[in-house]
Amino acid sequence: LPDPQREDAESDWSADSWSDYGSRDKPGTALGRTVPDGNVLFPDIFHTDHLLFYERFSAYQDYILADCKASEVKQFIAEYLEKVLEPCGWQAIWRTDVFQVLVGVVGVNFPALKAVVQLSEPFLCESQDSSFTQECMQELLELKEHQILLQELWVVYDESGEFDQTALAIEHLRFFYRSIWRTWDEEEEDEFDYFVRCVEPRLRLHYDILEQRVPSGLVVDYQNLLSQCEELYKKFLDVRNSISSSDSDSEAENVSMVEGLKLYDKVEHLKQKLKLIENPLLRYVFGYQKYGSLQAKGLRPTGAKVIHVVPWTMTANLLHLLARDKLCPESCEDLEIQFHRDPLAAVNACYEGDRVIICPGHYFVDGVFSIADSVELEGYGLPDDVVIEKQGKGDNFFDCTGANIKISNLKLVQHDAVEGILNVHHGKTTLENCVLQCETTGITVRTSAELLMKNSDLYGAKGAGVEIYPGSACSLLHNGIHHCKEGILIKNFLDEDYEAPKITMVHNMIHNNDGYGVVLVRPAMPSEMKDASGQGTKGTLLFLEETPKTTKSSIPRFLDCIRNTQPTQAGDETACAEGSRQEQPGCVTDELELCKQAETSEQTENNSEIANVLGATSAKKTQIHKKRLSELGFTEADDNLMSQEMFVSVEGNQFKWNGKGSFGIFFF
Repeated sequence: LPDPQREDAESDWSADSWSDYGSRDKPGTALGRTVPDGNVLFPDIFHTDHLLFYERFSAYQDYILADCKASEVKQFIAEYLEKVLEPCGWQAIWRTDVFQVLVGVVGVNFPALKAVVQLSEPFLCESQDSSFTQECMQELLELKEHQILLQELWVVYDESGEFDQTALAIEHLRFFYRSIWRTWDEEEEDEFDYFVRCVEPRLRLHYDILEQRVPSGLVVDYQNLLSQCEELYKKFLDVRNSISSSDSDSEAENVSMVEGLKLYDKVEHLKQKLKLIENPLLRYVFGYQKYGSLQAKGLRPTGAKVIHVVPWTMTANLLHLLARDKLCPESCEDLEIQFHRDPLAAVNACYEGDRVIICPGHYFVDGVFSIADSVELEGYGLPDDVVIEKQGKGDNFFDCTGANIKISNLKLVQHDAVEGILNVHHGKTTLENCVLQCETTGITVRTSAELLMKNSDLYGAKGAGVEIYPGSACSLLHNGIHHCKEGILIKNFLDEDYEAPKITMVHNMIHNNDGYGVVLVRPAMPSEMKDASGQGTKGTLLFLEETPKTTKSSIPRFLDCIRNTQPTQAGDETACAEGSRQEQPGCVTDELELCKQAETSEQTENNSEIANVLGATSAKKTQIHKKRLSELGFTEADDNLMSQEMFVSVEGNQFKWNGKGSFGIFFF
């Protein structure tokens, strides 16, 4: 019986309904042309690899894949090609890694996604060596029964417009199998829409990389993971096929089954990492170590330590002040001083123990400060007087891997970056009395790194102001973090073998952020996922919704809900005062004092709740580690050695006017 829905869908296919490039009813091509690479004078081909994101997105979603399952992908593509592809009468360049040759298409095998071709006259071929003669190519085509993959064809340009849709359709096919499809996709569960689950996130990642919105280190990690996964999956298939083709129950087959299970686990682990990077919301949860190979210079061969001075303009008065304040300590004998024109050159010239003094001025730097030694970078004056501003595109601004780095009295201004303004990859970095004007993420504290930030001001981050990774240590004292997407983002992976981050937050002002003041990112436990699904929450991501303002007695419920508290704002105090004037004109001062006390009490609750939630999360992690040891046969574990608890000191912090409240939990 005919399918009414399918007939309706097919009726929507008109000559110009599925393309932004016109239709066959309109004379002339709407596509550009390009000259093929190489020394042979091939005819021009259609220029189709410049398509925008929305063009590919619309084609795959609306006309090619729709709501198909992974197992139906090839069928849906074949049906699409059958509607738009010219079955014969066009030329194309057949390209492989070894050669390219001009062919004519005389037919199409749609179910196999192949074209039936023959060599064109005159014979045009270019190869890496001279062995591919016309006779050789003819024999190759006969071996292939004159059928080659459509995605290996580049359609020859035709100004009539008759083959526009053919060229576009083959481009969509080629891009899909090169950039979207994975060899393991067909074996994934068919419960979900393949386009939503796989195509859209991979397509977005592809264009994010093209538009330089993904750190280059993360791109390299993704490509390496993809290669590893493909290699392991191929080995897994070989092992599985060898088992299925054998009917014996031998010891060798049992060994193969164990090997297959191990390979399967490795493939699944890599696939999960790939999905993390493909998901734009979770992409930066996957922390990569980009500068692990950066080597420190160590001490100078002479053992001397140098003071590097960077003057915007040097005057006699400035030199006198520098000599008095910085260049002549208690013992200045044999003190070596070097002068540099810009801060980056000074840092690049540093060895272990050196010091860089930057004089007042506005410095424009095109490059990255990669600090691998224990050096001190200091502005001579107030932060607003010593400004280092980034020029040009790049992943990040400051990368710190030294054992003990100190940066003080500087204003850092970031532009055109992909990563944050300052990344602490290894060692300890102290940031004191600085101003950080961010553009993407603010400060990132990676695993095994330590940050001490005090008396500083950070604002403008499109991500989190401070990102704290598992296994790191972060102390935030007397800082302002404001006008970011999120204030502080704490990442704690309960299912990974990372220590919980050690955090100290004392007397910080966290205000005017779009989201939460502090966000904890962690995996959802099965019970939490069950509760969320019972409430109708769908998807992998769970944002716990805001709840009414709680009292002290409700704080222990923090694992089940987020208390979305908005501090009392100036308007509330005014309203409170106005009401007091109307009811008891003589008690205005007392009422205002009560309002202030209420706000102070609320801020105290915010600090207590954050400390309690982080402590409880850390305790849960400890339980998981003890359970794993117990499963391995270690029934008695030293609590001191096993302690993974998050050292938390959260007190005196103020949270004001954050869009979603003071504290939230982000489950994935």
